[in-house]
Amino acid sequence: MYHLIELLSNSKIVSHLDILHFVDEEDIQVFSAKAIVRDSSLLYIRELTTKTETKYSYHWQTKAGKLICRWDNAPHHRAIQTFPHHKHQGNGENVLSSKEVTLEQILNIIDKQLNGERKKK
Repeated sequence: MYHLIELLSNSKIVSHLDILHFVDEEDIQVFSAKAIVRDSSLLYIRELTTKTETKYSYHWQTKAGKLICRWDNAPHHRAIQTFPHHKHQGNGENVLSSKEVTLEQILNIIDKQLNGERKKK
């Protein structure tokens, strides 16, 4: 879990990091944090790892609280081809297939989107 802190601390898109919960024990690792992105949007990160499972949720929203995208593997959308991995966009009801992702991949996706928006201006 320490690698997540290092990844977020060294990220060029994260302007501030609040670690909300951290457990690093032999049988369980838990990490949750709130990262303020350079455009003032927020990225909420949750990862839980045990010997038998890994759960994740990366929730990216505007400063005003509007969902941009959330990637997670909660097992509640069985019809999705990539079950349990999926993403929510728009108002959250738009559920799409998504491969399993890591925090590093999410940071890269956000960075590319921010750079694309900057080029449009």
